[in-house]
This record gives sequence, C-alpha cells and structure tokens, in this order.
Amino acid sequence: MESVLKTEKLVVNVITNLVLVAVLCMVTSLSFYGGVANVFAPQPNGQPYYKGNGQHKCVSVMINVYWGTEYIDSILSILDEYDAVATFFVGGDWVSKNGQYLVKIAEKGHEIGNHGYFHKDHSKLSLDQNIEEIVACQKLVESTCGVKTTLFAPPSGAFGKVTLKAATQLGYKTIMWSKDTIDWRDKDCDLIYSRATKNVSAGDLVLMHPTKATVDALPKIIKYYVDNGFGVVAVSQNLAGDTNAVL
Repeated sequence: MESVLKTEKLVVNVITNLVLVAVLCMVTSLSFYGGVANVFAPQPNGQPYYKGNGQHKCVSVMINVYWGTEYIDSILSILDEYDAVATFFVGGDWVSKNGQYLVKIAEKGHEIGNHGYFHKDHSKLSLDQNIEEIVACQKLVESTCGVKTTLFAPPSGAFGKVTLKAATQLGYKTIMWSKDTIDWRDKDCDLIYSRATKNVSAGDLVLMHPTKATVDALPKIIKYYVDNGFGVVAVSQNLAGDTNAVL
C-alpha cells in the first residue's frame, strides 16, 4: 500500500511539474511575442510608429528627400502609372531650393511629411533645437505648397526621448519604418526590390530615397504589391487603417 501511495505521489508531482513548465513556456512565449508585436504596432503616447494599423492589406512607400531632383519626375510617373500614393518626407533645405518640385508632388496627390530642416542628428539636439528644426521645415512647406505637415521622419532615423517630446508637443507622429531598402548606400536594383518585397505584410512602411536604382526597381516593387493584393497608400492612411481617409 505504501508503495502504491509513493507511486501515486510521484505521478502527481511529475504532472504538476509538467503543468508548471507548460505554463511558464506559455507566459515566456506570450511575453516575447508581445515584445515583438509592440515594436511593429502603432505606438501611442508619442512613441514612434514602425508599422501601420494592419487592418487593411496595404503598404506605404516613403520617399525621404533631401538631395537632388533628377529622379523626382520619374518616381511621380511610376506612382501615377499604378495609381499609387506615396508619402514624401522632405527636408526644409531641399524645399528652399526646389519648391517647384514640392508643389508638383503635392499636386499629384501625394502626402508630404516633415524631415527636419538641415538633416541633423535629432538624437543629439536639445528640445528647443528639435522644435526649431521641425517648425522651420513645417513653415516652409506650408508657405510653398499650402500643406501643414503632421508626420515627422527623423533624419537617418536618429531620435531620442527629447525628439519624441518635441514632435508630440508640435502635434506630430514620429515615423520610422518596417522595411528599409538602404537604396542610398546599395545601388543595386535587385537588392532594393528584395528588401522592399520580402515577407511583405499589411501595414509595412517601406523606406526609399530618390536614386536611380530606386527608380529602376520601383515599377517592379509596386507591381509586386498590387499583384499580391496590397494597396499602396499614404502613411497617414496606413496608420489610421483607413485606405479611404482624406489626406
């Protein structure tokens, strides 16, 4: 009888331990998943956005513009061809020299975002300096094409707590990305295409720049999105989860 009781106790202990291990594994898994999900989900309380709402099957092409004009027309023509809407984050210094191109981008129905004025490292700026950079760009964009910007993409993706505080105080959402083509460095059409399309999912924010290799890859990229059922929409629409939202 004593032997039977010891066996039963052993079985109970084993089962209990297995249950505890299973629960711990589940908690760990959920914690890890939650951490990953929070990196890519839209962030409240002034935190940066790395991805859109994900409620609709759409992606956003983001063009950061701080140099040159030679590829802007080609990019606009490609977007027109596929009835795609992009968000152009423009630097104030670029706008001061190329206002006519900003007007053209706006007239084509694309979204205009703020990329600061002098392409500084915003993570190293004070609160007042962050505000100064954002506001200077905002005022110039508004006076040039009539658009009041509400989305801010920190130059080089560099930001700190002070940057986020400045953007929030000014009523901006800080925008990062979920896919970076790194086209400014790697002028390889196939590589840019791969980075923009591999494992694409609803809500992706895809970072690009106006380079020749980007222009060469862009038609193929957008065609891939369209052929796979993705709408190509402005960042603000992507964040709102409403592809019909008015920009």
